[in-house]
Amino acid sequence: MSVGEICNREVVTIEKSAPVVRAAKLMRQFHVGCVVVVADGVQPLQPVGVVTDRDLAIEILAQEVPAETVIVGDVMGAELLTAREEDGIWETIMRMRAVGVRRLPIVSRHGELVGILTMDDLLQFIVGELSDLVKLVRREQKREEVARHAPV
Repeated sequence: MSVGEICNREVVTIEKSAPVVRAAKLMRQFHVGCVVVVADGVQPLQPVGVVTDRDLAIEILAQEVPAETVIVGDVMGAELLTAREEDGIWETIMRMRAVGVRRLPIVSRHGELVGILTMDDLLQFIVGELSDLVKLVRREQKREEVARHAPV
């Protein structure tokens, strides 16, 4: 299975030159913990960064920087990790773990933004897989029990 199959295709985006206050308002409006930063005026959308609620708290609020003086490009991470929609889930988890990110823009082969993969998406996928395994074990146990009680 690929990350493109489990990622969220509804991505909240913002241009790099937008005020950081706009990013905070988008996060609140859409109930998300991050926005994907895209190149200014470029279509199709190409991710250039991610800004999280944590970035806003640590880089703006905690340092008492006047938010109205800051643009999104000032607080987004310097390096962007992305995954292509055909990349494998387990391989992508290992890459996210190695870099220490919880959210990952998903791009097409041409670099176009197509989705976002979050730790919540991954947990939901893994829980579903584990649930299927539990069902398999239970079914096998029931089959064995029926077989044991069957007349010989």
